[in-house]
Amino acid sequence: MHTTTLNQTPMAMRLAIGFFGRTNSGKSSLLNALAGQEVSLVSAVSGTTTDPVAKPIEIYPLGPCVLLDTAGFGDETELGALRMKRTLEAMDKTHVALLVLAPDNEDFKEEQALLLALQKRNIPVILVQNQIDRIDNIDSRLLQVEKALSQKPLLVSAKEGKGLSLLKEELVKKAPADFENESIVGHLVKENDRVLLVMPQDMQAPKGRLILPQVQVIRDLLDHGAVVTCVTPAQLPAALSDNTPDLIITDSQVFPLVYAQKPAESSLTSFSVLLARYKGDIDAYVKGAAAVHTLKAGDKVLIAEACSHQPLDGDIGRVKIPNLIHKKLHPDIEVQVVSGNNFPEDLSPYALVIHCGGCMFGRRQVMSRVMRAVEQGVPITNYGIFLAEMSGILDKVVM
Repeated sequence: MHTTTLNQTPMAMRLAIGFFGRTNSGKSSLLNALAGQEVSLVSAVSGTTTDPVAKPIEIYPLGPCVLLDTAGFGDETELGALRMKRTLEAMDKTHVALLVLAPDNEDFKEEQALLLALQKRNIPVILVQNQIDRIDNIDSRLLQVEKALSQKPLLVSAKEGKGLSLLKEELVKKAPADFENESIVGHLVKENDRVLLVMPQDMQAPKGRLILPQVQVIRDLLDHGAVVTCVTPAQLPAALSDNTPDLIITDSQVFPLVYAQKPAESSLTSFSVLLARYKGDIDAYVKGAAAVHTLKAGDKVLIAEACSHQPLDGDIGRVKIPNLIHKKLHPDIEVQVVSGNNFPEDLSPYALVIHCGGCMFGRRQVMSRVMRAVEQGVPITNYGIFLAEMSGILDKVVM
């Protein structure tokens, strides 16, 4: 059995089902019952679940899912506040939320606040009255919950296995059909198109492997019947002498080099630009890229990496983009880098946010950050769009 903490789990292409509710409402028991196996630790001791836990699993007929068990609210200690912060962060990864009610709570203020937070993020919510085996008067309880939360709950007993089939049916109804775009590159290619991938194999490429965006794009191209050729920048002239590709996909770092050599008949894009559309909001990114020309001394730029990794010499987010900002825009622009889940709630101090491609995130998580920036009036773009704009070729890149 493979279970990981939430910030270690790639969420792409899996429907993320989040379990939310107060401590000892039976979230972990319900998750285990839905999964059909013991995934989360179940205990009568309050606060057993601390950090959110993710369990990838197949659930018929939903397909690939990841179940997110979050820490319960209602713990008034300092540790409880930290657990609640992690729980709220888990919302940004959730496609469908189960708000689980304990059988004995009479005050619904915290549930009302949680429901409002989920609705604000446009996350479909299924209200679940768990532990019905402990409730004497079900009809009275239904009226009480509906009056407090304005919707009827599903009646479930994780202990006795009651109501699970109805819960799965409701999950099918509530699951957003577009939680991930269907294809990374299918909008640009057709069967037998010749596609040339230009992929620098520098120190940032893991030894003996390709980086995840390259793997994802290659697989998507093969699924669409494209004829794929992979080269390094040094091999580009030889590759172009053999044939003229319909599409060239490059690493954004070598945009200028590839653009200078590409045939006029070939379209050009990058892995990061493709991920900008696949994971985020391409229109917001293009609009945000225009803000680079308004940056001035003293402005702050936030560079956000989705994954946590050990920085290397020449790191694109920590070295190359900051150097480009200081060289081409102004040396006194302040650049701050965050990684993993360390994305600020308040973006008002920043004049621009530059996000990575987000290959380790699901679309919901990337879009939550885009929406946060848009709501706060802060321009946001991503690595590929930013580099294309700085190279003066953004209008030549296919989206």
